[in-house]
Amino acid sequence: MELIDEILQNISGYITDPMAVSNSLYITLQHYDIQRKRTEIVEYQPQDNEMLIRKFLIAKKVKGCTDRTIKFYSDSVRNTMERIGKNAVEITPDDLRLWIALRIRDGVSNVTIGNEKRACSSFFTYLHGEDIIHKNPMVAIDTMKQKKTQKEAFKDEEVVAMRDILKNSREKAIFEILLSTGCRVGELINIKLDEIQDDFSILVHGKGQKDRYVYMNANARFAYEKYMSDRKDNNIWLFPKAKRDEKMNMPKKRMHLWYMDEQNVDPIEHCDGGTIEKIIRDIGKKVGVKAYPHKFRRTCATNALKNGMPVEMVSKMLGHSQLSTTQIYLDLDDDQMRIMHQRYVR
Repeated sequence: MELIDEILQNISGYITDPMAVSNSLYITLQHYDIQRKRTEIVEYQPQDNEMLIRKFLIAKKVKGCTDRTIKFYSDSVRNTMERIGKNAVEITPDDLRLWIALRIRDGVSNVTIGNEKRACSSFFTYLHGEDIIHKNPMVAIDTMKQKKTQKEAFKDEEVVAMRDILKNSREKAIFEILLSTGCRVGELINIKLDEIQDDFSILVHGKGQKDRYVYMNANARFAYEKYMSDRKDNNIWLFPKAKRDEKMNMPKKRMHLWYMDEQNVDPIEHCDGGTIEKIIRDIGKKVGVKAYPHKFRRTCATNALKNGMPVEMVSKMLGHSQLSTTQIYLDLDDDQMRIMHQRYVR
């Protein structure tokens, strides 16, 4: 039987006696009539899916999702629909289960599959809410368990080593504000100067259009004030974008001080996240530390907890909606946990 041959081919890497499995399948299936599923009744029309996806993305835009979130939904849903190869209105839970099984077989991580499922769930929820489909096929799909791993923070000596080699006031401001506020890099680059208050609190715009205040400590305040005293431009952003190198009016050896000359500063745009990422990674490389902006966020959270801030307040500072998200940011060793226990559990 063709079906049994296909099953054996797919599971051959997991069994030690294919013949025994084959015989068992023949005996089990002798009372059943099995036919290959026919899918040509409804012709796959990619353009129909594209129309539905566009409507879905417009709805997300109206809801207030950021361009980055819109791109995540666009890429995830389009790729999934293409892999399944059916009209969205005809997709069943079994189609989705097969798609997930194939992704697992291809070695895709649970985190990636979970993100793809989240995007598809939102898409089908939209179709169901608009009465385009009568049942949401994602409802029958179980949530995949994703392992939450402990995230690593900077050690104190690593922070000191990096701080010692910062080469200008702009790098120092980026470094200290990230460390003090726990901002995401996307939040940092979107800070406007008029969102920094006299008390050095900063209004940042987090994920899901959720605003919150973050705060500069003494190091961040000093670095910020020095950086601002060096700037002569009228750009509204905390960290403006630089003009292209060939348009800069500075000798090469002083190029790292470009922001001090307003002629080198883009009058409108802010710098992008990739620029901040490169600055931080380069700083880390110079002292042999694996560094990237999000690690400052973890370090800020860990230091706050070490110094006695309740985890609920740490969660609010980071802009998390769930405490479980905050907990994976906290990098405390056993000795630190023992000290915290002695201090707070009596």
